[in-house]
Amino acid sequence: MNSKGANQESLIQQRMAEEEKIQQKVDEDDTKWVKVYFGGGAHFRNWLDQVVEMNGEENVKVEEADSRGFQCYEESGEKMYRIWVKDAGTK
Repeated sequence: MNSKGANQESLIQQRMAEEEKIQQKVDEDDTKWVKVYFGGGAHFRNWLDQVVEMNGEENVKVEEADSRGFQCYEESGEKMYRIWVKDAGTK
């Protein structure tokens, strides 16, 4: 692997490690949310449909994620997303 490929691989690994740290968030209403998906494309749409069906639309949020470091998303201009589900122990 050339140095450009090694650098790209390192950046991808770094971005995935950063994303793995993002598992929960609390919104402005002190509602806790749990991340259930990160990605894009057809997989995103399939996940979203299933998560809404299982949890109800009012318990699901979608957030656009930074695609920096994910070459295939950067090159295609495709967006990446996180799907959040309301923590059952909150409002």
